[in-house]
Amino acid sequence: MKHFKTALAASAALTASAGLASAGADSLSVFDWSGYEDQGFYGDYVEKYGGAPSYTYFGSVEEAFTKLQSGFAADLAHPCTDALRKWVAADLIQPIDTSRIDNWDKLLPQIKDVDGVTIDGETYMVPFEWGNTGLIYRTDLIAEEDVSLQLLADPAYQGKIAIPDAASSAYAMAALATGASSYTGMSDEEFQKASDFLRRIHPNVRFYWSDAGQLDQALASGEVSMGWGWNQSELNLIWNETPAKMMRDVDKGIATWVCGYVHLTSSTQSDEQVYDMLNALSSEPSGKYIIENWGYAHSNADAFKSADQSLIETYGFADVNKFFEGSLFFDAVNPELEGRMLKEFERIKAGF
Repeated sequence: MKHFKTALAASAALTASAGLASAGADSLSVFDWSGYEDQGFYGDYVEKYGGAPSYTYFGSVEEAFTKLQSGFAADLAHPCTDALRKWVAADLIQPIDTSRIDNWDKLLPQIKDVDGVTIDGETYMVPFEWGNTGLIYRTDLIAEEDVSLQLLADPAYQGKIAIPDAASSAYAMAALATGASSYTGMSDEEFQKASDFLRRIHPNVRFYWSDAGQLDQALASGEVSMGWGWNQSELNLIWNETPAKMMRDVDKGIATWVCGYVHLTSSTQSDEQVYDMLNALSSEPSGKYIIENWGYAHSNADAFKSADQSLIETYGFADVNKFFEGSLFFDAVNPELEGRMLKEFERIKAGF
């Protein structure tokens, strides 16, 4: 009798598995940054559907916005909070039903309260990861006491630095370097100072990176001595035994961001499959994985209990309030200012 029940259970499991496979794990489409197809982020989805969603990649939030506006369709996308008001205004995303997010009450309240997650009473994002954009430098080439954002303009580092090919990130860095009172609403004078700074460092820029892996390789080889990058790059370099470190002195300049997943208005897949993916991404195992393997913090509070505590301390995530208070926060930029940033950054990169 025992063997008969086991056989029936196995048969039922195979039937269920076949049914899920026919639903098509890859029928769910995700528009994302390169690398986030990592199945460690959504193991529960893989377990249920037997595989990963299909992925299409973008190199910057500006690129993603332009592509979606031109008619590109997907089910989920992965912007950051500073972009959300613009995406909502363009009718690119639909509200999230938080009652269908199993982990919603477990998400850090500080993260859920970030501007852009909820707009006019509607929630538009399931926050996923958060972290820093900061100056990563070779510790064998630059002394810790000497490193600063101003060092990026030192002629001694001609052709030895790299910054993102993204106007918003570049201007956030320049705002920190020039002491602007606001990144999201810079005055004309502050904008000019930030633009002048980017022009001064342009001769030192080896390349403007669109893929973080490009920055990692250049720092590892010594092609560049320092670059403006993300936590993941610092962790990758350390794991590959490259003497490198992110400058975390808040007085010298560091930025903080929150990114997450949104349900696109162009979505054609069932809500069930969409929310299964969102639940997998916001789960505690997903959070533990990204903390330990990518060096980013996660939105799920339980992940901070199960993840390696030494890593949490190393990356400064132990005190969430202090983490946010001590750095410039990426927020929605005034639309007129954003347009000026985009136009001026293209001129700077062209050498004008």
